[in-house]
Amino acid sequence: MKNNKNRVKKVKNVEFKEILVEKSDYLERLKYLKDPARKLYFYGRIPEFSGKLGANPRFPAEKEGRPRTVAIVGARKMTAYGETWAFKFARELAEAGVIIVSGMALGIDTAAHKGALAGGGRTIAFLGTPIDKVYPAENKELFREILEKGGAVLSEYAPGEDLGPKLKTNSFLNRNRLISGISDAVIIVEADLRSGSLNTASHALEQGVPLFAIPGDLSRQMSRGCNQLFNKGASAITCVEDILNAVLPGSIRHQKAQKIELFGSTPDETEILRILAKGTTSGEEILEEIQKKESKFDISRFNIAITMLEIRGIVKREYGNQWILS
Repeated sequence: MKNNKNRVKKVKNVEFKEILVEKSDYLERLKYLKDPARKLYFYGRIPEFSGKLGANPRFPAEKEGRPRTVAIVGARKMTAYGETWAFKFARELAEAGVIIVSGMALGIDTAAHKGALAGGGRTIAFLGTPIDKVYPAENKELFREILEKGGAVLSEYAPGEDLGPKLKTNSFLNRNRLISGISDAVIIVEADLRSGSLNTASHALEQGVPLFAIPGDLSRQMSRGCNQLFNKGASAITCVEDILNAVLPGSIRHQKAQKIELFGSTPDETEILRILAKGTTSGEEILEEIQKKESKFDISRFNIAITMLEIRGIVKREYGNQWILS
């Protein structure tokens, strides 16, 4: 207990605000939780709806255009493997305009927040302590950087609120439902079998939030929790597209189409690229669409064109006869 007290410091020279969840379009979905949040205290800026590349509404009353939000959490005692992937996924998601949510704990949470900031994005932290305390104290500078770069730090607990030893332990578990509840997807990076991040995973499954986990070596202690989640409904994440396609189906192909010249070496290749850019991925559907314009276009021409595009790294096969822009 003495060490914990030393790691908690009051925030100085930073003003907090309070907000009713139902008064914020972004936070409103937290009122639909099994244990709903009513009021939150926060520093920084609550994200606003832009109407562009927003996630699909998860509740009937939710407005369109909500900023895409992904939670990344995991073990405090992370390995180099976990740190690398937490930072990488957070950075790449932030670069794509996704808001990263975590709990500002040491380990994976810290790596996720830092990755989001490195990607030029915004990140949100939910505390398990009263709003006027930064925990752990080692993350005081991270706290300030989150605010300076347009993010927010939130808590259900009022300034100076006495949680008591027992409630304090529960408060960190209680905030996990907010981390998953605010998100469009949850990623568990590293977790032992008793990791608190598995509590966040349980909330995600209960709330119907897509759950992802990073596969790990079967012999590593910090991978046991993640590997176990695959038996409970989690999907494996191997690249950032796995998440973005879940949050915004088709958006990755559209974004990539805008960044490359959609011209092949032959008219057949160019036509295939044009159709892929619209979001069609099935080889059969691509062939059918081309045949509507050119009845003599057959499967042999399609196979030659798509194979050459694959060899040059312009397209790649996902599985079977499914194709996407590289």
